[in-house]
Amino acid sequence: MLLLLVLHAVAALVAVPLVNALGRRAFWILSLPSVATAAWAALQTSDVLAGRYPTQVVEWVPSLATELAFRMDTLSWVMTLVVGGVGALVLIYCAAYFHEGDPGTPRFAGVLTAFAGAMTGLVLVDDLVLLYVFWELTTVFSYLLIGYDSAKRSARRAATQALVVTTLGGLAMLVGIVIIGQSAGTYRISEVLAAFPSSTAVTVAVVLLLVGAITKSALVPFHFWLPAAMAAPTPVSAYLHAAAMVKAGVYLVAMFAPAVADVPAWQVTVVGLGLATMVIGGYRSLRQHDLKLLLAFGTVSQLGFLIVLVGAGSRAAALAGVALLVSHATFKAALFLTVGIIDHQTGTRDLRTLSGLGRRMPLLAVVGTVSAASMAGVPITLGFVAKEAAYEAFLHERPWILAVLVAGSVLTAAYSIRFVWGAFARKRGLPDSTDAAPSPGLIGPPLLLAATTLVLGPLAPLLDVPATAIAERNAGLATDGTEELVHLSLWHGLTPVLLLTVVTLGLAVLLFLGRRPVARLQARLASPLDADRVYRKTVRAVDRVAVEVTGATQRGSLPIYLAVILVVVIVVPGGALLMSRPWPADVILADNATQVLVAIVICTAAVLTVRARRRLRAVILAGVTGYGVVLLFVLASAPDLALTQALVETITLVVFVLALRRLPPFFSSRPLLAVRWVRVAIGVLVGITTSVFALVAAGARVAEPTSRGLPELAYSYGGGANVVNVTLVDARAWDTMGELSVVLVAATGVASLVFRRRIGSIDRPADAALKAPNLQESTPRPQAWLPAESTVSPERRSVVFEVVARLTFHAIIIVSIFLVFAGHNSPGGGFAGGLVAGLALLVRYLAGGRFEFNAAVPISAGWLLGMGLFLSAGTGLVGLALGGDVLQTAIVEVDAPVLGTIKLVTSLFFDVGVYLLVIGLVVDVIRSLGAEVDRQIEDGEGVDAEDGDSEDNDDSDAGAIDAETRASLEGANR
Repeated sequence: MLLLLVLHAVAALVAVPLVNALGRRAFWILSLPSVATAAWAALQTSDVLAGRYPTQVVEWVPSLATELAFRMDTLSWVMTLVVGGVGALVLIYCAAYFHEGDPGTPRFAGVLTAFAGAMTGLVLVDDLVLLYVFWELTTVFSYLLIGYDSAKRSARRAATQALVVTTLGGLAMLVGIVIIGQSAGTYRISEVLAAFPSSTAVTVAVVLLLVGAITKSALVPFHFWLPAAMAAPTPVSAYLHAAAMVKAGVYLVAMFAPAVADVPAWQVTVVGLGLATMVIGGYRSLRQHDLKLLLAFGTVSQLGFLIVLVGAGSRAAALAGVALLVSHATFKAALFLTVGIIDHQTGTRDLRTLSGLGRRMPLLAVVGTVSAASMAGVPITLGFVAKEAAYEAFLHERPWILAVLVAGSVLTAAYSIRFVWGAFARKRGLPDSTDAAPSPGLIGPPLLLAATTLVLGPLAPLLDVPATAIAERNAGLATDGTEELVHLSLWHGLTPVLLLTVVTLGLAVLLFLGRRPVARLQARLASPLDADRVYRKTVRAVDRVAVEVTGATQRGSLPIYLAVILVVVIVVPGGALLMSRPWPADVILADNATQVLVAIVICTAAVLTVRARRRLRAVILAGVTGYGVVLLFVLASAPDLALTQALVETITLVVFVLALRRLPPFFSSRPLLAVRWVRVAIGVLVGITTSVFALVAAGARVAEPTSRGLPELAYSYGGGANVVNVTLVDARAWDTMGELSVVLVAATGVASLVFRRRIGSIDRPADAALKAPNLQESTPRPQAWLPAESTVSPERRSVVFEVVARLTFHAIIIVSIFLVFAGHNSPGGGFAGGLVAGLALLVRYLAGGRFEFNAAVPISAGWLLGMGLFLSAGTGLVGLALGGDVLQTAIVEVDAPVLGTIKLVTSLFFDVGVYLLVIGLVVDVIRSLGAEVDRQIEDGEGVDAEDGDSEDNDDSDAGAIDAETRASLEGANR
């Protein structure tokens, strides 16, 4: 079963190049996964009917008990045949439907194939979480298919509408899935249905499941999205909106009905909404002039009919539901494909302008008439068998349901007659619509579908076997001697049900013959409440509320945003902590007086930071708090953490200073003394709250800390004595891999925000003459200590700094490499080594400017970032390729002459990747906030540094900057 999904995925991935290479013929190849799905399901017939359901379980993440579980019971077997068979025919139909050279065809082919795979997965999974995944995949793919013609506003609107409605239902269904899974103790669908839990929470979960089903299957009041979705190409309508996606809701209801049919909320929702949808859809269909819209509202009506049958909870209704599910998939898909041919050949779907197609296209007229007859329930067809079984199911029980079903069936037969008349009849005063006959590629698929619905009528006893198995698949619906199950058959004799069928068809004929007065009556009885109009007004109201709320709260003030977030942290979790008071018994505030002294310095610097008005002062004071933490780590005997914290603090301090060149030197003068004290109070309370959180978390421990065994495990398992480094690159390498990805994304984001040209572009020293106009050729040049120092104006040079940079650069780089290799046993590692190397590059930049920095790093930061991530990920894949686990570490010991025993741990290569990625991050930051800002300042680009922010920003400048401040700012820029 998993192989079928892989086939669909591969076909979807190669669809675009395949269509570009073969044109429309590629659809024949893309139909093969659907053909394979239907063929495989057909081969499983004997096992499925015998109760030997094919299953497949693939372990995904064993440590998390995560697995891919698939199972095909009788219901999913029927759905798999429908999804695979109709999908294959629709894809073959596409080969003749689309015009050669249509630029949108390759993308359409890939998405439609992917949708077929997602729908196949949906009906085969045996896991509630996987069910939701495939459920949402069908939603996303349907959005892309409905919006195929993105140039049309109607297509974009319909796609968005379908996405919003079905996603809303999917989210509600997800909540229900979680509740049911947690209540049952398992997410296996077969196990949940075998022993369905019972509680108030589960009842609520069942209703939430129904919300997902009724939105997906377009039941009232969410029925409006399906007719709007007819903006999609006809193959989409034939597959998604007749045989596949909208049947997902029906499938969900049919699957859960045996277990929850006795829940009152289920009965009210399923039966009530189903009957209302059937009548409203049929009524609206009689008003349509577009053949596709006529079928769309007819589909809405039939979906309501289906939901009533599969969700009613009786064996007879379930039997009729299976028959109607198969017949609806065949006749409705054939009718949509028929409309596609009419539109393709005539250029219109308006039944008021179509005339004479029955004579011009006799074979298509036969296909359309047979399919419409099955939809109307005319004898001999499978639709007739299904409708007879439906009438029989409610003849003796709940006759009021039968009355509504008869009324809905009258409407169904009436719009079926209207369809045949509108599509194929000759109309007085209108010329014949076309002389062009459809190609065999167009007429073939609907012909096969129409033949199926016609042949399966007399062969209904064959369908009765799986339908009966589905009806009796659960103990709750198994026969108990009180309900006699009438089997599917074309002829049951002269029964009241047959009389009801005759009455239904007779009333439908009368309704069609009186279509003009009926149309006038419908015009006078226009409903003041339209679901589509309600949806649009609701969306507009939500948009308006969002605009008003955003305008009231998003004022562009970072201090206000931070204050709101921090106050919520203080009030909500802090308040809960204060009310519960889970204080630890023994708290040691400090081990020695030095820690207290350092803590006082940190707190003092933090308070002064909040009160500072000059930005540079605030940055320096914030740095004091960071270096104070370094001292606390040192006092706590954590040299590795102290080294990393010191390096990070240094890099951060320099980055802040670089960024300050483009900001005013002072914060706004608007925050008055009282406001500053408010900020101090918020900061102090947040600090106290987080500190108490840490104390409570540490005091709530009930098990022995795993950290006590880490030193021994780090050496025996990870091959190193440095617990911190071994944990990062071995025990928790997956976490580190995720953090590396975040670092890469952050570096890319910084560069994209600062660069105004191609990201990663490097200014070469060859441009120095243009970038340093104050440097004259006649000026005598001092001793060159750095390669690009000549690009710096003499008044900006510092010979001492250049000499120091020249003498220390290579030594610092060697130290950084030493930290990488020594980090497994001593303080260091790839992260610390990368920061040290970054500081060396930072010294080169500060000493010689941007050209000197580019001379030191002549490659793009993207290469360093990419190579670092590639090396770290590649190290993990090597273990997998050698038969081990991802990121598994191996220890190799070699006796070398002179050097002695060399111990090599493969996680070192992972650490080298971290080293390169951190260097790439520092290079990206320096090139963005340093070199690029330098270039912008020299070229006079961007906002002047002395310009403040707007008045709405709490960090804006209070007014004009005086001459002294301007001079100091210009000096900082230099």
